[in-house]
Amino acid sequence: MNSEKETFQGDKYFSKSFFYRLSQFVGFLLGARFFVAALLTFALYVSTFFLFNQEESFKSFVFDFKVHGIIFCTVLTILAGGIINQFYDLEKDNVIKPFRSRIQSFIKQKYFLYAYLILSLVSLGIAYFISPRVFIFFLIYQFFMWFYSHKLSRILILNNLTFVSLTLYPFFGMMVYYETFSKKVFLMAIFLFLMLLCIDIVKDTLTKRADKLFGYSTISTFFTSKSVNAILISLFVITMVVSMGLIERTGISGIMSYYFSLGLYVLSICTYFTLSNKKNRNIVTLSILRIWLFVGIISMLLNGLEHKL
Repeated sequence: MNSEKETFQGDKYFSKSFFYRLSQFVGFLLGARFFVAALLTFALYVSTFFLFNQEESFKSFVFDFKVHGIIFCTVLTILAGGIINQFYDLEKDNVIKPFRSRIQSFIKQKYFLYAYLILSLVSLGIAYFISPRVFIFFLIYQFFMWFYSHKLSRILILNNLTFVSLTLYPFFGMMVYYETFSKKVFLMAIFLFLMLLCIDIVKDTLTKRADKLFGYSTISTFFTSKSVNAILISLFVITMVVSMGLIERTGISGIMSYYFSLGLYVLSICTYFTLSNKKNRNIVTLSILRIWLFVGIISMLLNGLEHKL
């Protein structure tokens, strides 16, 4: 009887311990924004091989360890940036993301900071091993990641522009590395910048109350709803103009031409929801923009495979 009771208690302890460890692991992944980093890594590989690297064969690309090292440093830096950002946004996240905050509470904040330091140092160490210029590139990247979380995320307009710029920073680095400068790449960079800017502004409309409460000055907290809608619609229209420029003036072909053509209708739908008075219009708009951005990555992959094979 006693042995059965001990076995039951042992199983119960193991179950609690396993749940606690699992919660810690999930909490760390969420705190480091692992899934965002994974998506950006995928996008970086796709754009590097199919957009920036026009001449190198797939075999040469696979064995180009310098490029893999740069992308690996990027992943570590993004993970570190996610950790330091959640450290500074802890109070706001408790309000707008209670479930995620609850899971992250299984890990003490000091361990997040240790992870931030380790990831940053490993990234810089690998970068220095690749070359001093790559080291400086990532040192600047990490500094602005920290400075954004510490200061710039609370400053009107600068918060949106800095966030989008930091997201595109690794792609800019790859463009310089391969010296891929063309009208097509330039317009695609503008298109991506505008899409990310729209996503960030719409996202801020969903956290308006928490931003006001904790002193974050965003476009949504500073301007009226009508002004925010006017800004978003203007950005949608500019993005559509850039899309038309890509279709008509760069000779873009294949699946990507269909992507930018259909994008005109997608942005028109976003404009409709922005103008409507529907309750969840901002959530729907944000979802559409995020999905369409992911569709763009897949389209670039398929388009590249169509031309490379």
